[in-house]
Amino acid sequence: MASRAGRGPRVWPLYAGGFLGPYGSTMVTPMVHEVAAGLHGSVTAAAAAVTAYMVPFAVLLLVSGTLAERWGRGRVVRAALLVFALVSALCAAAPTMELFLLGRAVQGAANAFITPLLVASIIDLVPGERRGRALGWFAGMQAAGQGFSPLITGVAAAWHWRLAFVFPALLAVVLVLLPPDAAAAARRATGAVPWRVLVNRRLGSAAALSFLSYLGAVGLTVLVVLRVADDFGFGPVQRGLVSAAFGVAGVAAAGPLGRSAERVGPRPLGLVLNALLAAGLLAAALGPDPLLVVVGVLLAGAAVTGIRTIVNELAATSAPSNRGGAASLALAAQFFGGALAPVLWVPLYHLDARWGFAAACTAPLAALVVLLAARSLRRAPGSPT
Repeated sequence: MASRAGRGPRVWPLYAGGFLGPYGSTMVTPMVHEVAAGLHGSVTAAAAAVTAYMVPFAVLLLVSGTLAERWGRGRVVRAALLVFALVSALCAAAPTMELFLLGRAVQGAANAFITPLLVASIIDLVPGERRGRALGWFAGMQAAGQGFSPLITGVAAAWHWRLAFVFPALLAVVLVLLPPDAAAAARRATGAVPWRVLVNRRLGSAAALSFLSYLGAVGLTVLVVLRVADDFGFGPVQRGLVSAAFGVAGVAAAGPLGRSAERVGPRPLGLVLNALLAAGLLAAALGPDPLLVVVGVLLAGAAVTGIRTIVNELAATSAPSNRGGAASLALAAQFFGGALAPVLWVPLYHLDARWGFAAACTAPLAALVVLLAARSLRRAPGSPT
């Protein structure tokens, strides 16, 4: 589809598409009890819907970006969005827990062919001097997806948990019908798309930071929902409102943090943001009332948005001839971290709630070590490298 005469290419679907992945990953969290009851299964089985989504998503991200660069970004994204819409409907109608978990796994697999290609398209489309802001807004939409997901699904679950899958299905259909213009989704790489360019230190640093950021961020999302229910007796809607603070902060911080990324570069900003994420985790763990817990969620939401901005730019500029592959590898690391977070932190939380949060703080602290050791990291140049 050509750009409309006299107007710039339609790029808002790139940002709206960035909302879907994180939204889908955590949308079951506030309604696990309702899902378990509705499908006559255990709460443990219903909670496995988070991992069922993240594991195939993360595994396929190892190859999805490079494959889609070869097949064509626009075609692949539209097909993946259509699959995402169909399996969201399957999750809503699933008669058994097994079929529900299968639908969640296919949701994650489909999104592996969406998010990294959107990042690569933004990098190709936006000039270097405005790239930080564009990636900041994309990261803000990802934070909104992660943060508002529990609110939207919590409200839906107050009527019926199956309604929670209507929104992502409809959004995916809208994006199929109104994709980004060809100028926004075209692949810029020419000739064969190589794999070997993905072995480089810049991408390695981006992947490490991506893994650690989501290990902490998903830990926060899951543990906060548990804590406000256990300590303050919050219901699904109240739990969703607390979680939504993550997305509110991410959207609010997207512009300023994007501009900061352009000015100061990834290493100094990354040090500040990971320290802020650790502070947010501690506030959420130790806050004696819900207001301080929300403050912790706000701090973490802003910090993770900035970290995602840094990671996306480091990854996609590390391999100009295979931007989609580089972006997908960094995202694979991110969602491996997200899939691992409940397995690591929830058992510790059940032993001692504060120790669960304290353990989750090791993720941003480890990221500080990565940044301090990666002295060669520089801000990406203004033009594609």
